[in-house]
Amino acid sequence: MTEATRRTPGTPCWVSLMVHGLDATQEFYRALFGWEFEPGPQHLGPYVRAMLDGEEVAGIGQLPPDRHLRIAWTPYLASDDADETAESIRCCGGTVAVGPLDAGEAGRMALCSDPVGAVFGVWEADAHHGTATAGPPGTPVWNELLTYETSSVGKFYRAVFGHEVEPVVSADHDWATLHVDGVPVASLHGVGNALPRDRGPHWMTYFETVDVDTAARLAVELGGQLLRPPYEGRTGRVAQVTDPEGAVFALVRSAGR
Repeated sequence: MTEATRRTPGTPCWVSLMVHGLDATQEFYRALFGWEFEPGPQHLGPYVRAMLDGEEVAGIGQLPPDRHLRIAWTPYLASDDADETAESIRCCGGTVAVGPLDAGEAGRMALCSDPVGAVFGVWEADAHHGTATAGPPGTPVWNELLTYETSSVGKFYRAVFGHEVEPVVSADHDWATLHVDGVPVASLHGVGNALPRDRGPHWMTYFETVDVDTAARLAVELGGQLLRPPYEGRTGRVAQVTDPEGAVFALVRSAGR
């Protein structure tokens, strides 16, 4: 279990989802993960924080009816200075789409994308330090960037956040791991032209579950879709699914659990 404290810059510290049907989305994740919900900052419209056993694990907000953005889980990377990080993102070829702006007393945030278009957030914590627990079923435990190739995009994250980029030696796959202070915090997966055309490069969040096969079936029964049936991955048993609005995420039973 990981308790919420101010994270070292570059560490994923929060995941958030913007949808059109906030109530229906809450029902989906409540049934799938057992989440409860409490109101969060309303600076970008209606927003709730997902709670598990009284701990904050994720956020879900509501898009305006006229905003037709890609529905996706977005990881936020910690920063000591969101404005400085945003400027660095611009200088390194990325884009700052929203902010930096204050999220009430919770902190300061920005929504950005890397040079090939993968969207992520920047979070400068104040009262809200991020995900309060990671590891138990229903919590986000990993984030992976699916992109064209890892070399150039790895240089971007290293330049902006100071990540150490460690390639995974493989003749068949293009993998790399991002480290902060020697600790692995996220992965990069280059898949070339195998990227879905309707999504392009994107970050994917892994949520821990007791039984991947059962959770994948439940996600479909609740109105989601099965993108990749359960399989044995590098870190455990994994399945890729979507929620009813199309947000892609992974279900994982981590090895050793």
